[in-house]
Amino acid sequence: MFEFFKNLDRRWVFLMMGFAVIVPILVQVKFTETPTNLARAVFNEFEKLEPGDKVLLSFDYDPASQGELQPMATLFVRHACEKKLKLYFMALWPLGPQMIDDTVRNVILEEYNEREGVTPLVYGEDYVNLGFKSGAEGVIKVVVTNMRQLYTTDSRGTAIDDIPMMDGVKNIRQMDLMANVSAGGGGTKEWVQYAVTPYPDDITLVAGCTGVQAPLLYPYIPQQLPGLLGAIKGAAEYEALVNEKYNPPVPDDPKEAAKWQTRYERYTEGVRRMSPQLFGHLLIILLIVAANVIYFVEKKREGSS
Repeated sequence: MFEFFKNLDRRWVFLMMGFAVIVPILVQVKFTETPTNLARAVFNEFEKLEPGDKVLLSFDYDPASQGELQPMATLFVRHACEKKLKLYFMALWPLGPQMIDDTVRNVILEEYNEREGVTPLVYGEDYVNLGFKSGAEGVIKVVVTNMRQLYTTDSRGTAIDDIPMMDGVKNIRQMDLMANVSAGGGGTKEWVQYAVTPYPDDITLVAGCTGVQAPLLYPYIPQQLPGLLGAIKGAAEYEALVNEKYNPPVPDDPKEAAKWQTRYERYTEGVRRMSPQLFGHLLIILLIVAANVIYFVEKKREGSS
């Protein structure tokens, strides 16, 4: 048995990792999330706002990071909708507008606007997509003083002056909250450095980022960055908070329960994606432990021979 594990073909390792990821997805294993203070801080910043307050959402990521970041983006928009906030979308990444359109369609058009008893959100009055502008920190330096200097139209080509919710909006310092979803350079770090730091009394920023980026942002907590969602774990914690408050009870009727599941399962992607990650990490830890055991056993044998 020792020799078998010592000479284990790496293809078996790949196969085990495949099973560790696929099985929890097929079985739909989910675990209860206990939100950390950072996730609660993000949640609380949204909860402080009143209906009609302005929120700037900058989607600075692309499909390559969608697995980690899309659940955060979805919940930011869902939370803003539940609070009846005005949503101003923009992007510092070229494919950011695509991420915005997908999220708006999934959350606003296909879910929120289809609910009974709610007033549907109207483009130009309740939410607007300002689109992508190149320049990263250069864009930030402009929008904190005069965004109309850079944004003359929205992503659809409509003149800014013809969009009702842009009336009176000159710069992002007029926003009541800013939420950023970031995959790297041209994202949260730049927003902190070029927007929050020069105007700490005017701009409040919360963010969600990839796992590798999170440690670089910890030094900004809590002064410049009161709340941060790190990778899929942070998204799952934030989901737990939002869903606990805003998801209605599951209906007793099986047909209505099925409709409920279809409608609200889109807000559990973070929790769902945590399971394969958990089992994958456990497998890696077991393999590391096994490799060390094999190493020390072999060293002991060599010493006794």
